[in-house]
Amino acid sequence: MKAGAVTAGNDPPWRAKTRLYFRPLVAALTLIAATTAARAENLIRLGWCGPVVSTAAAPFAIAQKLGWFAEGGIKVQLIPLPGSSDCVKQVATGDLPYSIPSPEAVALMRLQGVKMKNFYTAYQSNIYGIAVPAESPIQSFTDLKGKTIGVTSMASAGVVIVRAMASDAGMNPDTDIRIVVGGEGGQTAALLRNKQLDALSQFDAAYALVENAGIKLRMLKDNDRITRFPSNGLVALEKTLTEHRAEAVILARGLAMGTVFMQTNPEASVRIMFELYPQTKAIGKDDAEALADGLRPLKARLHAWDLASGGATKYGENIVANYDAYLAFLAKYGVLKQAVAGSDVVTNELIDDSNKFDVEAIRKMAEGYGGRP
Repeated sequence: MKAGAVTAGNDPPWRAKTRLYFRPLVAALTLIAATTAARAENLIRLGWCGPVVSTAAAPFAIAQKLGWFAEGGIKVQLIPLPGSSDCVKQVATGDLPYSIPSPEAVALMRLQGVKMKNFYTAYQSNIYGIAVPAESPIQSFTDLKGKTIGVTSMASAGVVIVRAMASDAGMNPDTDIRIVVGGEGGQTAALLRNKQLDALSQFDAAYALVENAGIKLRMLKDNDRITRFPSNGLVALEKTLTEHRAEAVILARGLAMGTVFMQTNPEASVRIMFELYPQTKAIGKDDAEALADGLRPLKARLHAWDLASGGATKYGENIVANYDAYLAFLAKYGVLKQAVAGSDVVTNELIDDSNKFDVEAIRKMAEGYGGRP
């Protein structure tokens, strides 16, 4: 060994002192770097208008997983809520900056003087409708007179939908039908199995969860009456859209990009959802069975993500005429106490910026994601 060489554990005093000096400095710099990185991603709490987050929320998980939200400096946390009514209330009070409720809840809040708007239509066609067990003798809405109908919660848009459809069928929604909380998934399935519920007024992903629990459902033909109406979208106070426009655009763009990916590769989308939201993966089933169960809610909603179903050409585009028709339908049957114009509840001011991404590039990425050929 050469003279003056230093072996491990035999550092000269000056080097040992240097290490002692720099160790707290390095630790401090590491903490500063971590804090800066944490601040770089602003946590956005977004109201998910259902008591359970299902794989239908995959576009949000995809945008989070692939860094599209992070590139804009945000991280999105989905907050489950009983229904759309709670979603708009949370936004109205400022407890949440954004939520993704159905339009009738936004219109009702608008009538109370709350200035909020939908700035991105997530589902161009309606995700709600009336379902019955496949073997049920009920064939049309008029057969529901005197029957019990289960909703996910009394705050759900399913309550509004079934009341409007009852009136449309010439029935009194206060006396001719009984609306009760049926929960979601296995709870709903058990109530149907025990004949405690005759029908459901829930939504596509919720119906998929019921079928995962072993109850085959059949949609009533009367649902054609509402299929063309738009459903849930991103909502915020007008003040938020003015003061935090860039943030809202990043949120909407991430949802749009995640939607493109999800439409292209549903299987990979479900696996990403399982990774970020492990509670969405079925317990006690092998990976193949869990994937099949996870795909069912997602595929049940593909119709609503299709732009053509609402006549849209851009992701999130709010077709005002469709909102006018839906709100007129709700006003006609007393759900809304007075008419509300579509332009009062939606805005397309952020749509162009929300669509500034390469659709084909995302499709190509999704096609090969996770080893898919």
